[in-house]
Amino acid sequence: MKTILVTGGNGMVGHAFQKIQNEYTYRFIFLSRKDGDLSVFSECKKIFKKYTPNVVIHLAANVGGLYKNMNFKVDMFESNIQINLNVLKCCYLFDVEKVVSCLSTCIFPDQTEYPITEKDLHNGPPHFSNDAYAYAKRMLDVHSCAYFQQYGKKFVSVIPTNIYGEHDNYHLEDAHVIPALIHKCYLSKKEGKDFAVFGSGKPLRQFIYSVDLAKLMMWCVENYEDVVPIILSPNESDEISIGEVARQIAKCFDYDDRISFDTSRSDGQYKKTASNQKLIDLYGEYKFTSLSDGISKSVEWFQKNYNILRK
Repeated sequence: MKTILVTGGNGMVGHAFQKIQNEYTYRFIFLSRKDGDLSVFSECKKIFKKYTPNVVIHLAANVGGLYKNMNFKVDMFESNIQINLNVLKCCYLFDVEKVVSCLSTCIFPDQTEYPITEKDLHNGPPHFSNDAYAYAKRMLDVHSCAYFQQYGKKFVSVIPTNIYGEHDNYHLEDAHVIPALIHKCYLSKKEGKDFAVFGSGKPLRQFIYSVDLAKLMMWCVENYEDVVPIILSPNESDEISIGEVARQIAKCFDYDDRISFDTSRSDGQYKKTASNQKLIDLYGEYKFTSLSDGISKSVEWFQKNYNILRK
């Protein structure tokens, strides 16, 4: 039985892999920070020597929402560069057969034509709000391609749109948009205050439920070998405004009559519309979890686990 090592195995997407692991004939190892610091090469190498994986699903990263990306650019750049360099280097040294690394649509150019496709990745600078993080993640693609070109290694990358689901980070300032809004709505109702959404609510996003992403990444493990990354995303028609996302969350809390928008706060990039045509051509039509169902599951999990979740 082959071994799959999942970095970032205790995060949101890592937990999604834990949920689906019994559907596959692999031995899964889920790494967390307790196993070692992947940004330190000696610790990363020790982990690979212990498990000698056949496949690596690389999820580990220093991630956050808009305001973390804007306020901690050095941290976001340096930590992600170090983690990615060490993981790919160890994958090469320990002769890993296949690596599937997770990128993000926020690394695409700010000024571009929509919908974005895989070929657009390096065609201009990313949005200033998250440029440090974006360049670090872009280098993961460059590094993966270099290993393929020099050594023929199957180091491939996927580019999901905005991920959400259970086991996320719900920090009010550092989290991504859906978990931050879930936490804020919960507190607003508890305190009897307006559910104040940062920004105008007009920016548009495509969201992918964490379990859908895990299943599609497993498809990539078994089927995808193109050195050019592949976008994993619902259809363009599923793009939705942040304001509508907030309303769906508020509805789950029965608090949709108390929403307001703080337009003094930054909206960030207006849209990042991505094409999933390559996925459709190779996989066919995938039945994505609807946003309403995914948000409902996420809110239910949040409420049940409020005392122990990351916040």
